[in-house]
Amino acid sequence: MSKVLPLISLTLVGGLAAGPGQAADQTQLIRLLESRSCVGCKLQDADLVQADLRDGDLRKAKLQRANLSGARLDGAKLGGADLSYTSLAGASLRGADLRGALLQGTDLRSSDLSDALFDPDALARTHWEKAVGVSSASQSYAALHNAGADSAIQGRYPEAERFFGDAIRKQPDAALSWVARGISRVELGKNELAAQDFAYAATLYEQAGDKEPAEQLKKASAELLNGKKGGKGGNGLGSQLLGGAMAAFQFIAPLAVKAMGAI
Repeated sequence: MSKVLPLISLTLVGGLAAGPGQAADQTQLIRLLESRSCVGCKLQDADLVQADLRDGDLRKAKLQRANLSGARLDGAKLGGADLSYTSLAGASLRGADLRGALLQGTDLRSSDLSDALFDPDALARTHWEKAVGVSSASQSYAALHNAGADSAIQGRYPEAERFFGDAIRKQPDAALSWVARGISRVELGKNELAAQDFAYAATLYEQAGDKEPAEQLKKASAELLNGKKGGKGGNGLGSQLLGGAMAAFQFIAPLAVKAMGAI
């Protein structure tokens, strides 16, 4: 066993002791850092930034609110662990097993989730913007639409277009996502594709008996095809096309949280 590990452990534990109200068990934290194994450990609020826990065994560990930003957790066993409101931003979780883990409000932004194992729709209540290795097939319609909405709100329209497209493939009759993708495509200057999205969404609204949005979408589609709202996109052009009852906010916004559990 290298002599470096205990020194690192004590440094981290000392940082924990200085903070009020932190619940991580220091003995268990040392054990984890030295052996990378601590099944069922109580590590709430632990500071494990950039910790090397590759192939570690953290099954059923209590890691609520812990800071694992930038940690290396490739191949780690996290089944049944409580990762509620835990930060895993920028962490590497390649091949990690998170089946059965509690992922409420978990921060997985910019993490590497390649080949990681999750329960179905496990990421629906996490933040996973810019994470790599996320399979759209494993995500719910609501999670994909919401990821697109988050991207669009932040002006990342290429990413928004991709997420809305994945949502459409998951639920082809969701007019909401067709319109949202159309707005994103207008902002990217893809007017012909946007017009097709609006036209198809209009058809879906007509089938549902919603005449007003159907007519407004038809009008927006025609304006794009006729060049009346041409140009390179951007500057809120997608929003300008859909006014009144069809304000773009209705579409470039996350779905209600309750929808995640129902879809």
